[in-house]
Amino acid sequence: MEYTVVDGEERGDLVLYALSTCRWCAKTKELLQSLNLKFRYIYADLLSPEELEAVITEVERFNPAGSFPTLVINGKEAIVGYREDDIRRLFAR
Repeated sequence: MEYTVVDGEERGDLVLYALSTCRWCAKTKELLQSLNLKFRYIYADLLSPEELEAVITEVERFNPAGSFPTLVINGKEAIVGYREDDIRRLFAR
């Protein structure tokens, strides 16, 4: 599976699971970029059926509803949905 890496400040392992057609996914991605954070993302809807199954399994570990966007932080916790205040608070300096 190939993730797209967005360069920025290293603040942990940030992985955004998103859909290419999702407005809230796009807003989450834009927010992470505006905060100059390094992260990687993958569009689940553009994957092969096998890759999609693996991504859904990963997303459901943190978000049982399997909804998008799901931002996984250091493989330990997640922010589900477009939660601007939570993201800004977590990565405030």
